Amino acid sequence: MSSWTGVFHPSHVCTGELAESLCIQPSTIIFFVSPVITTLPPCRCLVSLHPQFSAARRPPPSSLPRADPAILSAARHPRGAPPGVGARASKAEFNFGVPVMQRDTSSSDASASHAGRVRRRRHATEATTDGNRANGQPLLVNDQNKYKSMLIRTYSTVWMIGGFAFIVYMGHLYIWAMVVVIQIYMARELFNLLRKSSEEKQLPGFRLLNWHFFFTAMLYTYGRFLSRQLVNTVTSDHLLYKVVSGLIKYQMFICYFLYIAGFVWFILTLKKKAYKYQFKQYAWTHMILLTVFAQSAFTVANIFEGIFWFLLPASLIVINDIFAYLFGFFLGRTPLIKLSPKKTWEGFIGASVTTIISAFLLANVMGRSQWLTCPRKDLSTGWLYCDPGPMFKSEHYSLEEWVPHWFPWKELAIMPVQWHALALGLFASIIAPFGGFFASGFKRAFKIKDFGDSIPGHGGITDRMDCQMVMAVFAYIYHQSFIAPQNFSVEIILDQIIRNLAYEEQKYLYERLGEIFHERQLTQS
Repeated sequence: MSSWTGVFHPSHVCTGELAESLCIQPSTIIFFVSPVITTLPPCRCLVSLHPQFSAARRPPPSSLPRADPAILSAARHPRGAPPGVGARASKAEFNFGVPVMQRDTSSSDASASHAGRVRRRRHATEATTDGNRANGQPLLVNDQNKYKSMLIRTYSTVWMIGGFAFIVYMGHLYIWAMVVVIQIYMARELFNLLRKSSEEKQLPGFRLLNWHFFFTAMLYTYGRFLSRQLVNTVTSDHLLYKVVSGLIKYQMFICYFLYIAGFVWFILTLKKKAYKYQFKQYAWTHMILLTVFAQSAFTVANIFEGIFWFLLPASLIVINDIFAYLFGFFLGRTPLIKLSPKKTWEGFIGASVTTIISAFLLANVMGRSQWLTCPRKDLSTGWLYCDPGPMFKSEHYSLEEWVPHWFPWKELAIMPVQWHALALGLFASIIAPFGGFFASGFKRAFKIKDFGDSIPGHGGITDRMDCQMVMAVFAYIYHQSFIAPQNFSVEIILDQIIRNLAYEEQKYLYERLGEIFHERQLTQS
């Protein structure tokens, strides 16, 4: 019976399990196979050279001889080895003084297909994934692919900012259309999270029910926000005006009837063995409408109050996102929150300071344009001319008592809206990012990286709009609370007349006002 013997030098280190692969690292294995001496390079496994030692033919671990403790300790800590080498040798069980295994030549005709699993062990010089982590969380600053990711992200950002600027230039109606398209994409991404094709094959038309509820909510929300602009657009056509006025008057009833129709539709489509899935989809649809659509719809209200109140908050979120990425990219070391492992305190603080300063400066630049500050009272796309009001008129502050005589600027012109912009910047940098953290936790709950792949380097539309939704609601509430006039104005009264009075009643009111004015003129004369 011929046999071979594997001899291990005590200075060699084994870092694998003998029962699996017998992988030696970082030294070499010398096999004395009479009369030939064979030397293997580092990290070569016996299994790769001897397929007969497969999973089916391996000796049980209990039959292997135990290693001598003194020799095993020397193998774990070889002389001259760098720290950490051989630290994992505790799993290896050898006896360096005895033959490791013997092979009968009668088994040489065994099939090579029985080759065991080969485990490649990492060299001491190779980078580990733990090197990219701090406190157990990966940081962007040590990401080997961060420059490629940054290039793709920058390319997409430039295209998005360019397209966004063009749509803002086109006007209020085009911005509204852009918001509607974004909402549709967001709804599609979120609807697909809980979608199961196997279940929906048994429920034809069930996906259409989700969109029925979505467009019903859209009709109700925008009908409430844009009723005045819609009526002002059709005042020149008497018939169309009557139709639109009637739709606005009964808009709430129409939307409620559409919702009830969807509710009845849902009940009639319930099927046995699909109840849980259908009710889960029903609840999921309403959650999307409440947390996504209802919040983002406030954006449209801000648009028609003046593009300024839409553009400034949206720009602050973009600025905060960009500078948080840049500060974290180059300086990030300390993890911010476990929900977003790549968010760092350095990025958060740097972006906050940059966003607040940008808010103060951008408010001054945007406040000088009537196209941005004038509210739109109809759905036309023409140019706007209006009195911007005291909020957008500069107030001059003298600096003579505070600066030396050689300082070139003796006074400072600041618009009142710039002080309000600081509040928007503070919210955009401190509170709005929690919308992103919420989305991160949401994605972790569903075990997904992004909501979609619509935007290269960014993920889906929802990934970019998470903070924008929170900001849009705050901007609308802040404007209504601190900016919009609190007393009754001509616009508010006219809006109530148009919304609640029929055409004949409005005509009668006009005639009565004319008579009152005529009587006052006679009395004064």
